[in-house]
Formats: sequence, structure tokens, C-alpha cells
Amino acid sequence: MTAPIIHGGAITEAAARFGGAPADWLDLSTGINPCPAALPEIEARVWHRLPDRYLEEASRAAASRYYGTGGLKPLPVPGTQAVIQLLPQLGGAGKRAAIFAPTYGEYARVLTAAGFALDFIESVEDLANRHGLAVVVNPNNPTGRLFPPQAILAMAKAMKAHDGLLVVDEAFGDLEPEASVAPHVGAHDNLVVFRSFGKFFGLAGLRLGFVVAAEPVLEVLRERLGPWAVSGPALAVSAKLMESDTSQIKGRILERRAALDSVLRKAGLQVAGGTGLFALVEHERANDLHAALCEAHILTRKFDYNPRWLRIGLSADVNGDRRLAEALNRAGV
Repeated sequence: MTAPIIHGGAITEAAARFGGAPADWLDLSTGINPCPAALPEIEARVWHRLPDRYLEEASRAAASRYYGTGGLKPLPVPGTQAVIQLLPQLGGAGKRAAIFAPTYGEYARVLTAAGFALDFIESVEDLANRHGLAVVVNPNNPTGRLFPPQAILAMAKAMKAHDGLLVVDEAFGDLEPEASVAPHVGAHDNLVVFRSFGKFFGLAGLRLGFVVAAEPVLEVLRERLGPWAVSGPALAVSAKLMESDTSQIKGRILERRAALDSVLRKAGLQVAGGTGLFALVEHERANDLHAALCEAHILTRKFDYNPRWLRIGLSADVNGDRRLAEALNRAGV
């Protein structure tokens, strides 16, 4: 049994250690839009009945238009994490797996638990015939590394030559639509794209994601997830929001990221990477800084594999910015 990954969002545990009520903490440990989209009106029967097929079809059609997948309709799933758990069943058995690292730790944990031998790689040149499965998070969490689409598609082509599968996690891809390879999956049957709904729309509690892949891959996931895997309200919300004008959501996120950058710059902190939804700070005493912020009841994300890194998410408003700035000032960075 592999050890569980410590993720962001663990406010209850932080409050138990450093005090205060969880509701009073400022959670900057996740990469989730802190200004969630307004919930659309949902018919009462959606809450009352098991998810009807028409809800799933509407969600899939909206996702297809939103992600630009053409004839391929993305499969709704109960969060990206749910399909990461099923990744070992999609292929690559008997061969090694490659993960572009450092990145989201659940991929390594799940594949190791399933018996895969892993290679942690940094460049396309590191992919080899021995790899039956490769995973790349694009844009990457936590570094923000971004491969252009042509590089990703070249990887898929190279993997296809030896019957390998390429999984591309675009959980943070909403702000980088031009970098998405979801529109190209129809031409690459060994390419699988994971998309997150909750991060960009700020509705992580819905537990909703989408998989763009060839039908045989989707059929495996359907069978493993079982019936009614995604709730009716999640399907209904996604169908309406993905059909809406999202420019204001994007604008607000970029405004909040600019505000975070300003706070960090004034505190003298070095931003080493990130995406529109978080900044990666590099600091020689990152763990001490994390603890100092916890004392101020502000939760950030530290990394056991790199004690110089701290990931800091977005505040919802200027009050959060001010609170972070004051805490950094007291921490003496």
C-alpha cells in the first residue's frame, strides 16, 4: 500500500494543529477559482430523480463545444481523480510508465500501487519503446510548464509506434485553450485527455471532470465507473455554464492572479512558475514560511519533494490580498 498524498484544501487538519475555526482560515492551498460562477437555475426534478440520460447528453454536447472536440463527445466523470484511479486499467500493462515530473503526485501513487515500474522524465527525448503509458500534465501542476500542442501530438505519434498510450491532464487548461490537444483526439486513438470542470468555474464541490478519448477507452471507463457516476445537478450545471459566456470568469481569474503577483512582488518573493490559478514561489525557507502563514491561519501548499517550493492560490478579493500581505510582512520574508 502506497502512502497517501497530502493535498491542498486540508483546512480542518490545519485548524486542528494551528487553531482557529476552519471557516476563519484563508485557504490559498488549492488551484481553484476563488470567485465561483453563479449557479444556474436547475429544475427541481433534477435533484429528485436519478440522472436521466438527457442530462448526460446535454452535458456531453456542451463539453464538446466548449473543448472543441468535434464529433467526439467527452465523457462526464466524478472528478479527474476518479479516472486517475482507473488509469492502470486503460493500458500499458507489462511495460514501464513515464511521468513528466515533477507533477501531480497521484499519478505516481496510483501507478506504483498497480505494479507499474516508473520513469520520471523531463523531456520528450526521454520517451522510449519501453514505455507503454506516458502521462503529461499540461499546463503542469505545480511548475506551470507548458508544452505546445505540436509537441504533445508528436509524443502521441511516437507512443503509437509501439502501441503506447499518452494521457494528457489539462486540468488547468481553461485559461490556455490554444494549448489544448482535446480538439485533436479524434485523429489519435492512443491520446487521452483529462479535463477538470471545478477548477476554472470554482465549483470543485460538484466533483466533475471530462475525459476526451476514443470510444474503446470511454467504454472501459463507463464500465468501471458504473451507472449514475455523475450526479444530475452536476450534469445540469455543467451543461448550462459551458454554454455560457465565460469571458468574465476568465477576466476575474486573471485580475486575481495579477493581485497575487503584486503581493508576492512587494514581499520580495520569487515566483518560479504557476498557472492562472496559482503561483509557485521558490524560497530557501519555504517550510518555515508555510508554518508562519499557518500561524496567521492562511493555508498554502508545501512540497515534501522540494523544500524550497510553496504554491499559493488566489484570494477572492482585496481583503484576502491584504491579509496575505500582512502575514508575509510579519513572517519577515
